[in-house]
Amino acid sequence: MRVFADRHEAGRLLARELTAFANRDDVIVLALPRGGVPVAWEVASALNLPLDVFVVRKIGAPQHEEVALGAIASGGAIRIDEEMVRLSGATPTQVAAIVARERIELERRERLYRGDRPEPSLTGRTVILIDDGLATGSTMLAAIQAVRERHPGAMVVAVPVASREACARLHEEGIECRSLVTPDLLFAVGRWYHDFDPTTDEDVRELLGHGTNGRIGDPVTR
Repeated sequence: MRVFADRHEAGRLLARELTAFANRDDVIVLALPRGGVPVAWEVASALNLPLDVFVVRKIGAPQHEEVALGAIASGGAIRIDEEMVRLSGATPTQVAAIVARERIELERRERLYRGDRPEPSLTGRTVILIDDGLATGSTMLAAIQAVRERHPGAMVVAVPVASREACARLHEEGIECRSLVTPDLLFAVGRWYHDFDPTTDEDVRELLGHGTNGRIGDPVTR
């Protein structure tokens, strides 16, 4: 079941599937923190592309936070899966409270990772969105919705592992999904990694400091 040693190895393997994007001025890699950052750093490093983060927070069901009811993303985009809300039994008041809580965490992470640096312009650029894996795809769909509002030229989702359901949902949105492993039964993203220890805020900050002149958003070099 376990395919990848860790997120860094997964990123190096994923980069081999994305070589057509290497050294292009019109391409940017956006990582979904925190777990997507080590994967994306390896991709950006291998392909000599700029790396940035796009913060997304899952809206977890009351009492069962691992069950995604939707997600919110940078810029205020929100996506709610009404069917999952119905199945979970969550009330509108509960959902609103969870959204408010996650928005506070999203804003905290944006300040921590970005400081006072503005978001990069995505207008007309090809955006490669990267996470460490997709289970339902809800979090990534929120990111896609938010990125679309920034008028990119094209979007590609690239992940080491994704469920067939998640890839199908992305295709329905007209988004190309590139996954190294696409099992019929995913169970949990972490089961595909030998080392799936949590990525910390400090890990993210350290990796985002590895641009050519030490600034997030520059082409990544080792």
